[in-house]
Order: sequence, then C-alpha cells, then structure tokens
Amino acid sequence: MKIPQKTLIQNVCIYLFLVPAIIIFLFFYLIPIITVFITSFTEWKGRGGFTFIWLDNYVRLFKSQSFLMSLKNLLLWTLIAATLHVGYGVLVAFVVFQKPFGYKFTRAIFMIPNVISVAAWAIIFRFIFDNDMGIINKVIRIFNSDFDVQWLIAPGYAFWVVTFTWLFFAAVVTLLVQGDLMAIPKDLHDAAQIDGTSKLRRIFSIDLPLCRNSIGTAIITSITARIVMYESIKLTTKGGPGNSTMNIPILMVSKIQEYQHGYANSMAVIMILIGLITMFLINKLFKMNESLY
Repeated sequence: MKIPQKTLIQNVCIYLFLVPAIIIFLFFYLIPIITVFITSFTEWKGRGGFTFIWLDNYVRLFKSQSFLMSLKNLLLWTLIAATLHVGYGVLVAFVVFQKPFGYKFTRAIFMIPNVISVAAWAIIFRFIFDNDMGIINKVIRIFNSDFDVQWLIAPGYAFWVVTFTWLFFAAVVTLLVQGDLMAIPKDLHDAAQIDGTSKLRRIFSIDLPLCRNSIGTAIITSITARIVMYESIKLTTKGGPGNSTMNIPILMVSKIQEYQHGYANSMAVIMILIGLITMFLINKLFKMNESLY
C-alpha cells in the first residue's frame, strides 16, 4: 500500500520534531539512570575507575540506622502526603468549584505560597519556629512566659516542623482536581438534579469518581516530592536532631561529599524503585488507565 506523499511528509516532520526530545532524553535521563544502576554495584569515588563489589553497597545500606530511619520517615511522610496534603487540596478544589462569595480572592491567596521557592519557605519556617525570635514562641509566651521549646532541635517536634513546610501548600493538587471538575459534562449534574439527588450525594457519586485520574496524579506527584525532598530539610534541621528528620537525599548528598559515589548511587536506585512502585500502585488503585466516561 502506497503512503500518500502529503502523509509521508507529515510523518517525517513529526519525527524530526521528536529528534531533539529523544536526544535530550537519552543524554540527560536514560544514560545517567543506566550509569546510576551500574555504579550502584561498585566502589566508586566519582572519578577514575571503579571496582565491582556487587551487592555490598545494598547490604551496607540496609544495615545503616540512618538509612532505615530515612525509610521510616519517608513512609510516614508518604501517608501524610497521600491523605492530609492531597485531601486538603481536593477539599479546596471542591469548595472553590462551588463558587462561593470571595472564591476568586481565596483562590489567588491560596496560590501565592506555591510560587515561592521551597528554599525560601524553609528559611521562613526556620525563623517562625525559632525559640528566641520566632512568632510561634512569642505568641505562646503571652499566655505562658516560661515556655521554652527549641522546635528544630527537640526530637519530638522537628519532624512536624519540616512537615509543616509543605503540608498545606497544595495548590498543584487543587489545580489538577479543578481541571477534572470543569471537564465533567453539565448534563450529568442536570440529570442528577432532576432526579432529586442532593448536592452531597452528587459529589460522592459523580464528581469524586470522575476526578480519580487527577487525584491519583496528585498523590503520585505529592509522594514523589517527598521522596526527593531536600531543601526544606537541609535548611531547617539538616536531618537532625539525631536522625529524626533524616531522608534519603540528605544522606545521599552527604555520601557524595565523602566521595562514596557508588554507595550514594545505591540510594538513588532505591529512590527510583520507590517512585516506580508508587506509580504502579496508584495507577492500579485509582484505575487511571480506564476510561472515565
């Protein structure tokens, strides 16, 4: 079967436009990822040759108390991100979608913190929770003059201070869900209203099920952001006190600075695998590959 010349030219143009993207993917993503996987089985200082030590890096990794604490923290942050963080963003999306009085102003204010860099927010929170000059302790001392808590140093509080640097900044979640809400055919709501279905029932029976793709995507992005979280910890607690706020990127960077690149890359492999497992599970749980309508 002969392909029409016009179609052939269009196909050639499409592939020509794809070439830069393919080259960028190969050199900046695929090759580095393959390198990370290979060197994770080696003793490597980041330059020069390397020696294969096979699974020694991984055995050492799972014997490390700092790494095990990092996994524990990641698990807790993952649960918080998938429930409270995403749940809050979804709630805001549904409230704003109803267009109550002042919703445009609320939406604008809600978006502002998300245009500020994570590093800037970390520094802001470090001063907010400072024992001497922080606003939190100053307000508490109005009622209790003897109050004295080092939020970023006390093991029982540091974890939650780091969590608050991202917990309520869920504008990305809200935007994703709002996109799905606005795509729902008006006929569905009209039919439900004619049937006498309450607004609350419509939300749970129509809106939430039809937003499962955006909610699933929001959970994936939120969890993966916790996997690679670095600035907010580095600029507040640096992983301490002890290992109470330690995570894999902080640990990985410290090993790179000690020229233990092979060992650090074994942590990178674990991060990649956790991300892939997260995507697979959320895709299955929310049936994101199935048609909505």
